[in-house]
Amino acid sequence: MDFLSQLFAFFKERKKYWLAPIIIVLLLLGGLIILSSLPAIAPFIYTLF
Repeated sequence: MDFLSQLFAFFKERKKYWLAPIIIVLLLLGGLIILSSLPAIAPFIYTLF
């Protein structure tokens, strides 16, 4: 959690708010990849694409 607080402090201090959507999308894609490796959830994720 310390990493996230430092990351948000960096955004606030350097005015790099445009990086936030990029990081959010990367986190969502990473979560999707992790969920797709689970056998019970994989068929539901494949129907999205």
